[in-house]
Amino acid sequence: MTRLLLKTPSGSCILNLLFVAATLLLASSSANAQVRRAAAQTPASGEEPSASFNEYRGIQLGMFADDVRKKLGNPKDKGDEQDFYLFNDETEMAQIVYDKTHKVITISADFLKATEALTAKQVLGAEVEAKADGSVYKLVRYPKAGYWLSYNRTSGASPLTTITLQKIQ
Repeated sequence: MTRLLLKTPSGSCILNLLFVAATLLLASSSANAQVRRAAAQTPASGEEPSASFNEYRGIQLGMFADDVRKKLGNPKDKGDEQDFYLFNDETEMAQIVYDKTHKVITISADFLKATEALTAKQVLGAEVEAKADGSVYKLVRYPKAGYWLSYNRTSGASPLTTITLQKIQ
């Protein structure tokens, strides 16, 4: 689906490579779970919940790649299909994925420090009950708005929080 264009690792790049690899593995495994649970996350009444979180750092689905780069600056890794950004001393990362017309179809942000991550309430508008291991996951579909939004926090002393907005194809 997407690919990262990485340079030859050196110095702190090795840490970045390891984090990117771990993030992609986590995203891949949770993507399968998201697809299976997506139908269960759409309200049974047919009413669509209000979509309060619809952008990340001013970037919205449907924006052109040039506009994203004007807003966020030069990405760490730049490509026709996606850009990879690092923020906050490399504790916040974003992957912006583009379609063939260079419009944003996916925004995925990863937070390495819990103190810098957005909360489920900030993203979804409501608290989400943590599982027994401390992890949190919820996906909400907004069919009328044309996208889904997920919040995923891993368990452990140093949880990884991932927030993903994706256009519904």
